[in-house]
Amino acid sequence: MKIISLRIIEADSCGGLLDGLFISFRHENADTQKFDPICLIGPNGSGKSQLLQVVAEIFQTIFNKYTSTEERGIANEGVIFEIEYLITYNNNITHVKAERLPREKRKPEINISILDNGLWKKLTTPSEIEPFLPKKVIGYTSGANETLSLPFFSSRAGYAKEVRESALNPKQRTQTIPDPRLILIDYSTNLEVLVSNLLLNPDAINNEILTNLNLKSLHSFRCVIQLNHAEAPGKDGILLTQELETYIDNLKSIATCFDYDKRNNSYIFDFLINRSTKEGFHHYWSTGALDLYSCFHKLAMLNDLIISRTARKIFTNSIKERRFASRLPEPFDDHKVFRFERVEFLSNKTGKIVDYVSLSDGEHQLAQLLGIFCMASFPDVLFLLDEPESHFNPQWRTKFISKLMTLPINNDGDNRSKPSSASKQECLITTHSPFVPSDMSSDNVLIFQKDLTSQFVSTRKPRIETYGSTFDSILAECFGIDPPMSELPLQEINELLESNDKEKILEAMKRLGDSVEKLYLADRVRSLELER
Repeated sequence: MKIISLRIIEADSCGGLLDGLFISFRHENADTQKFDPICLIGPNGSGKSQLLQVVAEIFQTIFNKYTSTEERGIANEGVIFEIEYLITYNNNITHVKAERLPREKRKPEINISILDNGLWKKLTTPSEIEPFLPKKVIGYTSGANETLSLPFFSSRAGYAKEVRESALNPKQRTQTIPDPRLILIDYSTNLEVLVSNLLLNPDAINNEILTNLNLKSLHSFRCVIQLNHAEAPGKDGILLTQELETYIDNLKSIATCFDYDKRNNSYIFDFLINRSTKEGFHHYWSTGALDLYSCFHKLAMLNDLIISRTARKIFTNSIKERRFASRLPEPFDDHKVFRFERVEFLSNKTGKIVDYVSLSDGEHQLAQLLGIFCMASFPDVLFLLDEPESHFNPQWRTKFISKLMTLPINNDGDNRSKPSSASKQECLITTHSPFVPSDMSSDNVLIFQKDLTSQFVSTRKPRIETYGSTFDSILAECFGIDPPMSELPLQEINELLESNDKEKILEAMKRLGDSVEKLYLADRVRSLELER
């Protein structure tokens, strides 16, 4: 999938910030076989995260109408848009246009069309339209970013509600509830992503994830499930659909050991990772890491069911009004219906056991990001990554895009030279740093700007070639930072350049680091000496 263009006619969730914005992402003849992310860069408040939110809301709205069994969240009826993209269908690249345009005195409708022999052909039925929609829209945020998260939280809440209602209805509890097409990956899903990947991926992929963390392998982990919960919506505790009961039975079969407390209807599953353990997970989740992640995530969504009815109502109303809503309150760990415990690895250096919680935020973030792409390596996935490198050290930031581009996520998992199905994906990345655009052609970089008077947001391509440019050049082009220096020393240097006190300038130069501006001070000293 590749997005060609987006016109936001109206988006109430952004308070009008992006109304009237048109962005040309790519040419309609873009290379769909190449994985080439698009970087959105610019100052805080210039609309980058809001754009990711609107894109997610657009597809949530489309999913809600045409794949309603997979999307149960409250769609944003206030976003009016036109988006064009390329997608793979029957091994052919199809140009798709999805739009919801304003209509006088009538509610806007969503229309989906495909370009057929130079003419737009309108599709009408869900069965016609479904093949031309993204398989998944995966959002990522490194913090509590309610801007991007809102449509994903809505989707999750809708899924949890259906699980609750299906479990209570004997006629519905045997039916499998399809996975949502919207997936949010954030700090709360770290372990779901990482454990799923390390259990089911080929060694070549796992080595790519673990080597960066100086880890050798996953050693062991524990899952706790407690169903007889005091805060459950019914008197009989947390009731499960047959699908979720099957997951628990599978975990029983694979666990190295488990304990069941009948009184509390709770399980403790312990897994020591060896060949037999991995074979067991492969047997029950044969389609791969995303399938196992879905299992863990569905169990984790049971935690939503112990949130008070009042909190859920406030959350639902805030979504309907498209306010910046925080997620539902997170229960304390020991109160959760489902949680991971004691996730341990073997150190690559010492061979000793390393607990997951001892890893840094940057290590958590890198493992999660690489895991996301390994987990969803099939075509026509849309990734929306909001500041994915925020916790990285500068060295990791310079290598981030390179690591994504060289992940061994081909069909056999161990040959980088083969074309990967992941190349047919789309990825939008927001950032405030020069590291990401330095790895990308200027054709794939969009600079966001907001006029302080009109509050109008606009975008433009860089005037320089960003690929291979120095960070200084990118900071100057994207943020107007020239010279690339913090404000305090720059102010002092500017004051010294106006000074006639040679000794004061020389004394200050001893405290200042190397820069072109420091050379200007040396010139100022020479000028003062010549004046004497």
